[in-house]
Amino acid sequence: MTTNNQLTLPDSLKNNPLLSFGRDIASYASIKPEHIAPAIDYLLEQAEQAVVIATTADTPASWSSLAEPLEDATESLGRSWGVIAHLNSVADTSELRSAYGAMLPKVTAFFSSLGQNLALYDKFKSLSQSPEFNQLSVAQKKVVNNSLRDFRLGGAELAQADKPRFAEIQDEQAHLAKAFSDHVLDATDAFIHTVSDEADLLGLPEDAIAAAAELAEQKKVQGWAFSLHFPSYYPVMQYAEHRSLRRTMYEAYVTRCSELAPQFGNGEDAWNNSENMLAQLRLRNEEAHLLGYANYADLSLAAKMAKDVAEVDLFLNDIAQKAKPFAKLDWQELSQFAKSQLHLEGELQPWDIAFAAERLKHERYSFSENELKQYFPLPKVLEGLFGVIQSLFDVQIEGADLPTWHADVKSFSISNQAGEKIAYFYLDPYARPGKRGGAWMDDARGRRQLANGEIQVPVAYLVCNFAPPVKLNGKLRQPTITHDDVITLFHESGHGLHHLLTQVGALGVSGINGVEWDAVELPSQFMENFCWEWEVLEKMTAHAETGKPLPRDLYEKMLAAKNFQSGLTTLRQVIFSLVDWRLHSTFDPKTTEEQAVLDFSRKIADTYNVIPQPTISRWLNTFSHIFSGGYAAGYYSYKWAEVLSADAYSAFEEAAKLTGSVLNADTGARYRTEILEVGGSRSAAESFKAFRGRDPKIDALLRHGGLSKEASLEG
Repeated sequence: MTTNNQLTLPDSLKNNPLLSFGRDIASYASIKPEHIAPAIDYLLEQAEQAVVIATTADTPASWSSLAEPLEDATESLGRSWGVIAHLNSVADTSELRSAYGAMLPKVTAFFSSLGQNLALYDKFKSLSQSPEFNQLSVAQKKVVNNSLRDFRLGGAELAQADKPRFAEIQDEQAHLAKAFSDHVLDATDAFIHTVSDEADLLGLPEDAIAAAAELAEQKKVQGWAFSLHFPSYYPVMQYAEHRSLRRTMYEAYVTRCSELAPQFGNGEDAWNNSENMLAQLRLRNEEAHLLGYANYADLSLAAKMAKDVAEVDLFLNDIAQKAKPFAKLDWQELSQFAKSQLHLEGELQPWDIAFAAERLKHERYSFSENELKQYFPLPKVLEGLFGVIQSLFDVQIEGADLPTWHADVKSFSISNQAGEKIAYFYLDPYARPGKRGGAWMDDARGRRQLANGEIQVPVAYLVCNFAPPVKLNGKLRQPTITHDDVITLFHESGHGLHHLLTQVGALGVSGINGVEWDAVELPSQFMENFCWEWEVLEKMTAHAETGKPLPRDLYEKMLAAKNFQSGLTTLRQVIFSLVDWRLHSTFDPKTTEEQAVLDFSRKIADTYNVIPQPTISRWLNTFSHIFSGGYAAGYYSYKWAEVLSADAYSAFEEAAKLTGSVLNADTGARYRTEILEVGGSRSAAESFKAFRGRDPKIDALLRHGGLSKEASLEG
């Protein structure tokens, strides 16, 4: 990777690692909190100067004089700020958090001011109306048109008297989103439950027990320790026979960041997100009204595929109604099994559900998730994943040596058949303190054609939170992951491929940039389908102890169990989506109490759910997707894009009927060309139609999810 277009830095900043990497990769390990303020102040100054130059009367309204220099300045700022934000997510410390938080208002204010700059807006309008516009590439035209839309959404057309308040709203929202995320991380990190009696561990897999012993040692406590990080928490819910242990962990998990959560000497309600959620909803509603939209959901659709608020509500309601009969059967079956076979006293409780489901699955299909997990060592899974990508998309993946932020992080290069390096990516696989939960892909650097004709190759972060390797009998055991983890890895790699395999040279619509929010999950959910194919699984499994591949009979059981409890699972996701959507489409700004938000979510769940709601559950208080993760009025996009992804994958199923393999290179090449390579340079509807030859249909999604008559017959 080459370094070029490097900033000419003053002597005092030449050794600042947030400035010295130019177009290359930052030296993450060298970055300290004290580097942040000087670097960001300098980059903000450079970006502001670029805006001044762009808006002067003698600057032509052309791509090379207007769009390109602005892109240079904002990309430099965005990349360095992105490095800081990334470290804040994966290597959080109080010092880093403080330094990040101190600069957040300045960065937010700059980008907010860009959207409101009427002179800049006029320049872009002039460019769109100039003779040069017709000579621009398709991607460049899309950048200009998207910019005009974003200026309108950024408040450029607001009355001058309203602009200061609009800017305040952006700043307040940025602070609230960061605080929400910090609270979830702190509350998750703070809780530790210690078990001293070995009998209480009955049912837990040996690697979960070993991890608990290791955590106890780290925390300097006796016995075994469990945390609310998912790799520690969920095995307890699935396997622990000790019911009170499950209850303790469940109650701690679902009350995080609420008034019911235990305090950890940090002051009353210090991590309570109830007020934060209400404040964000009010600000979003105010922002929408300032811009002339009926509500925030309506505003959010300006950059999405869906046409209007009613269409999304109808879409979600339709899936809920289709899933509910299946969910009722799932719940009746699980409740009866818990009563007759597990002999649990009283009604099936929330802390029993995962445990009972795991036992029922084992009885019905004669395997457990833990048994299956032993066949998925992470190195072998990566080998299989890379094999799928290489077969479908005609590329080569190899280990690389990029600078990293933690010893567990690996880096890789992607080359084309000519041997040219066309992309790089990181994999940060394991959960650890100071790293936020969940899994995500993020943009470390976007693909771009520079003014000198050189291509800046893209770089991505793939971040997961798998259980780290543990010692068994004094020996470090290779890390194994669950099949759900395998699906997560394929999912995030799908996002990564969208970013990494783009052939677009205009940064604003390169890769995932500029893709409608409700279509951005298409490539990620598409990749999940390969996790169920025998020809894929037989090459990416090897038992952790014996090295033998997944037996075909276990695969058949796993496949038969694929849609186990799928009615409940689907309904759960739709309820999340409906709560998000209706909070943002029907929110009443006169609401004055945090309790009203909780009551609203309960009302929706009561309408659609088939499982009685536990009164203590405060799941909304840790719903980071919509309160700190960018999915506000957008969580529905997972299901929306699932329709697209299932239909797209059916093209590979059709090819397999003719060729005997879903890893069909011709279909893969067409998918790469029409979906991945074009990025956001055209609408997702156009891209889908170019690949599939028609508009999307819901049939494949219902069939894959076991929610259709056809699927029922197949089952």
